[in-house]
Order: sequence, then structure tokens, then C-alpha cells
Amino acid sequence: MSKNVSIKYALDWTTVAFYVALVLMGWISIYGASYNFDQSSIFDFSQRAGSQFIWIMTAFAIGGMLLLVDSRMYDFFAYFIYAFAIILLIFTIVAPNSIAPDIKGSRSWLVFGPVRFQPAELAKIATALALSKFMSSYNYKLKTWKDLLPLGMFILLPIGLIILQHETGSALVFLAFLLMFYREGMNGIVLLLGTFAIVLFVIVIRFSNIPIQVDRGTLGFIAAMLIILLVQVFYAIFFGRNQKEAIILLLGSVVVAAISYVINIWFRVNYNYISIFSIVASCIYWIFVELLNRYRKYWFLILFSIGSVLFCFSADYLFEKVLQPHQQVRIKVLLNMEDDPTGAGYNVNQSKIAIGSGGFWGKGFLNGTQTKLKYVPEQDTDFIFCTVGEEHGFWGSTLVLALYWLFLMRLLKIAERQRETFNRVFAYCVASIFFFHLTINVGMVLGIMPVIGIPLPFFSYGGSSLWGFTILLFILLRLDASRLERMW
Repeated sequence: MSKNVSIKYALDWTTVAFYVALVLMGWISIYGASYNFDQSSIFDFSQRAGSQFIWIMTAFAIGGMLLLVDSRMYDFFAYFIYAFAIILLIFTIVAPNSIAPDIKGSRSWLVFGPVRFQPAELAKIATALALSKFMSSYNYKLKTWKDLLPLGMFILLPIGLIILQHETGSALVFLAFLLMFYREGMNGIVLLLGTFAIVLFVIVIRFSNIPIQVDRGTLGFIAAMLIILLVQVFYAIFFGRNQKEAIILLLGSVVVAAISYVINIWFRVNYNYISIFSIVASCIYWIFVELLNRYRKYWFLILFSIGSVLFCFSADYLFEKVLQPHQQVRIKVLLNMEDDPTGAGYNVNQSKIAIGSGGFWGKGFLNGTQTKLKYVPEQDTDFIFCTVGEEHGFWGSTLVLALYWLFLMRLLKIAERQRETFNRVFAYCVASIFFFHLTINVGMVLGIMPVIGIPLPFFSYGGSSLWGFTILLFILLRLDASRLERMW
């Protein structure tokens, strides 16, 4: 038997309260970041804060309308919305400059008179809906690599189109869906491999110019090979459950290292080649272990080791050929490979100065010197968090982050209580997107993440991002309310 419940009672008002609080705090922060001494009111529509107020009112209206839509419509039109978003992304690439202008080297915006819209924001929503639709299909389970391939296509298509728009930051946000895959059954080894690839990339790039001895190898490459060997040892101990095999490998590696050191006393031998030889020899050793003992537990380790070596060889190519020059400089500044306080490192340097100058209690609302004198570029968009740090100090920043944490925990609670797969998958998509934006944005403002230019949810100035986050959240709230509308 079904029971109809009014949306007023079915709606999660706690999440709505978090949303309104974050939006209003963001609006006040935008006023503080963009304030000048000639500005009389926060409602001055010729200024950023006044414009943001209009976006906020329209966002509230959009949220209200989304709550009135039948929840089943989101499931039914999921693929159509995804197809429309893809068409918009393609149109943005081929459209004339009058419609898709080049803004700071990126063609990611569509301009129609006074209205500007970024299709990548719609693409995030559309991809979340499409993934939810596909994963809620009859008898679908995310267990094998074959199950993951179609999901990868849903994600890679918008990523590729957004990269063609030279908007790498927005493209990277789609990697947040991997967190949802993990919750829905994807093997955690995928996330571990991704993390390990990042570690190898950073080590090879960061220490590639540091020689062990002149013309005898680099610290970066040798350190990467050593890490691969250590992974083999730990794998044998904790997964293979065989300490003897791990000890033999470890002693063999030490012997090879000692022999190579002695040889280098009389002959010039490149340590990079020695380290590669060690990995190859270890793989041969694991093959013999497999064949002699009839194991079936080291083939993955062999493939992992070979793949890691190949990845280390390709790291320089990825860095030099795939990444844009400005992205290379940002990574070098982040890794302390270059000191560019007036160039690529200027934004982060000024942001850290602004946050540090706020101290514990902050300088007070509208009293931040770094922000008032416009030292921090993009201080009301991507770097809005530095305004919070300067004006409200450590306690204010902690309060904002705590509010975000409670908001994310509420989203996870909503996700866990869903009865239908479509609703649950979409909820985890929403939580993953918000978590990714929050982590990367705050991290880059603090100088512990590369600057990739993504907004802080509900805080950064701009109607496109505010609308995008609002639509994501209120579709979720509508889906969540539907579970009380039909009780069996």
C-alpha cells in the first residue's frame, strides 16, 4: 500500500539549513573580498556581492522548482540530459568566438548577451545521473573490470571534451566519481594504484635532476625503483603470507646494490640501469616462485612491477608533452623545484600571506589588508577561502570547514538510507563531487595542492557554479524525499 507524504514533511530540512548557511556565509565572504571603500551596500548590484545576491535568489528559485518535479523524471530523462550536456560541450569547442570566447586561455564558457554559462557544470550533473541510471539497471553489479568499462566511458567522454576546451581543473573533478565506484563495489586496488602512480610521478619529477654521482643515475628514478621493490617485499609478507620469499628478495637486492657499488669504484656504471635490472630480476624471481610452488598469487605483483617501471619511464613525457607550460610551472612551484613568487607562485604566496596575517582571531570583517588592497588574484572566486582566513582567522576558517564536514556527513547519511539504487548512487556522486571540490580548493589555497582553478562550493563568486551545486543538491533532496512518498 502506498502512502503520500507532503514534500514539506519529507524534505531533509537539516541539509537545506546547511545549504542556506553556506550560501549566505559565501555571499558575505564575497562582499568582504570584493569590497572597496566607495561601495556603500552589500546590495549594490554594480558590484560582485550585489550580482551574487541575484544568483543566490535565482538558485533558491531553481532549487524550489526541482523539488516540485516528480522524482521518477530524473531517472527517466537521465540519458537525455547526458546527451544534451555532451552536445553542449562539443558546441562550446566548435562555436564561434562571439559565443564561446577565449577567457584566460580557456574556451569553456558560452556567452549569450549578459548571461554566461559553463557547460562543464551541467556535465557533472548529467554524468552523475547517467551513472546512476546505468548502475541501477536490472542485475548490474560492479564486480569485474568489464563492469567498470562502460562507466569509464561515461566519465572519459566529458573529460576529453573539457580538456579540449583547455579547462583541466573542471576535467579532473570527474575523477571524484571513483569514490562512488569504490562504495558501490569497485576493488580498492584501483584507488591504491592511482595513489601509487601519483607518488611515483611526484618522486620521479621532483628528484629527476638530482644525481647520485655525476652521470651515474638520478635520485628520483632510483628512489622510485626502491619503492617498487619495497612494495614487492610487503606484498609477499602481508598478502603472500611468506616471509621467506620476502627475505630472499630483500637480501638479493642488497647484494646487487653492494656489487654495483664496488664495480663503480673501477668502472662507470649508471645506477639507473642497475635499479631497472633489480626490478627485472625480481620479476623473474617471482615467476620461478609461481612455477615451482604452483602459486597463483604473484602474477598481479609481476604485472604491477613491470607497469610501474614503464610508468616511471613515461613520467617525463607526461610532464613535458601532455601538461601545459603553465601547469608544469605550477607543479614545479608546488614541489619547490622553482621559486616564482611573482609568477606562477604569486597567487598561492599571497594567499598564504593573507591567511597567516589573520592569526587566530582574524583582522575583522572588511579589515583584511591583503584582500582590500587586491594582492590576491581571484580572491572572490577560486581563492575565496583566503578572505575567510584573513578576516576571521583560524577560528573562522575552522568553523567554515566544520560546517562543510557536517554537510558532507549529512550527505553520506542521506546516501546510506536510500532504498533504490538510482537514488543511492546519485547521492554518493553528489557527496564525492562536493568532497573533491572542497579538498582541492582549500588545499591549493593553503599551498599543499596544485592550482587547478576549481570553485569552493557555495562560497566562490559566480552563478554558473552556484547553480550547478544547487541543482546537484536539490535533485538529491527530491530523490531522498521520494522514499517517504511511497511506503510499502
